[in-house]
Amino acid sequence: MNGPNHYIEAERLAARANHFTYGDGADATVGAALAAEAQVHATLAQTAAVAALVSVLAVSQDINDADLDAWIRVAGVTPEGGADRG
Repeated sequence: MNGPNHYIEAERLAARANHFTYGDGADATVGAALAAEAQVHATLAQTAAVAALVSVLAVSQDINDADLDAWIRVAGVTPEGGADRG
């Protein structure tokens, strides 16, 4: 799953959490579990967004760093038009 997919899933789960917590779903336990899962996806989306930005900046500044490369690979991002850092 990539960053945009994590973002979409976070929004979907947050809406379901709202339904169960405040809507006619009326199950606060399920609502809390869905909200926690939504938060995980939102955090992963944010991590991927930061990795994408850093990868673009690293390519534009010609920075070659093993730790940076590892983050770029694990987040599954590649700067558009940039060199393959793998």
